[in-house]
Amino acid sequence: MADLIVRSRPVPDEEGNVLTITPELAGWEYVGFEVYRLRRGQRLHRETGERETCLVLLSGKANVTAGRQTWTNIGKRMDVFEKIPPYSVYVPSGDCYEVEALTDLELAVCSAPGKGSYPARLIAPEEIGVEIRGADNMERLIHNILPESKPADSLLIVEVFTPEGHWSSYPPHKHDQDRLPHESYLEETYYYRMRSAHGFAVQRVYTDDRSLDETMTVKNGDAVLVPRGYHPVSAPPGYEVYYLNVMAGPVRTWKFHNDPEHEWLFEKMKR
Repeated sequence: MADLIVRSRPVPDEEGNVLTITPELAGWEYVGFEVYRLRRGQRLHRETGERETCLVLLSGKANVTAGRQTWTNIGKRMDVFEKIPPYSVYVPSGDCYEVEALTDLELAVCSAPGKGSYPARLIAPEEIGVEIRGADNMERLIHNILPESKPADSLLIVEVFTPEGHWSSYPPHKHDQDRLPHESYLEETYYYRMRSAHGFAVQRVYTDDRSLDETMTVKNGDAVLVPRGYHPVSAPPGYEVYYLNVMAGPVRTWKFHNDPEHEWLFEKMKR
C-alpha cells in the first residue's frame, strides 16, 4: 500500500509548524509544502534558498516582509469557508521573508525550484481568478491563486471548494507524463480542510495499469500526495470540503489527460 497521506500534528511545534512535506519525504523532485498555525504576535522568518515560495494566508491577518517590501495588515477571511479569495505573497528564490501574525493565522508555505526570475509581490484577492467548474454534482468553486498566466518559475497553486455530495478533480484526470503539448508532468499536493472538523473526504489515486490504486479517507488538516495517476475527490453529504493544490514540474504548464473510461461525463456536463 502506498503511503500517500501526510497527517497534521494536533499541536504546533515551537515555530508553529503542523505539517511538512519536502521533496525528499514525498520521494519526488519539485513540490514542497508546509502549514503553520501562528499565534497572534508570533513571527516566522525563512530564507528561500534555491526554491521560490508562495505564502498563502488561509485564514487570519499578518504583516509580511519579503526582500525590501513590506505589506501590512493583509488578510481578510478568518475562515477558509468564507470563500473570499486569499491574500498571498510570492517570494523568489535567493530571497527571504518574515511573517508576523496579527491574529491567529493559518499559513500555507508552497515551494518549488526557482530561478529568481521575478521579484517578490503581493497577490491580492481581486487579482485571483474565480470560476465555477463542472456542473450538477460535479460543480465546484475555484480560486486560481497562481495560475500559469501569472509569473512564477515553477509553482501552480489553486484552491477548490467542493459542496457536500459533490465530486471534484472530476471527471478523473492525470498529469504524470512529460509529453507536451498533450500532457505535462506535475507533482501535486492536496491540503484539506472540512467545514465540520469531524468531516471527511474520499480521494482515490490510481493509474491505468492499477500499479497504484489507493482509496483514502481524508480528514481535516490532512495532505495527500499525488505522485502520478488520476486523483478524483468526493465530498460526502453533510460535509463541504476545501483543498489547496500545489503543483510543479519541469515545465510550468497544466496539460492533463482524462481517464478515457470516464471522459463521457464531459458530454453529460454540457447538457
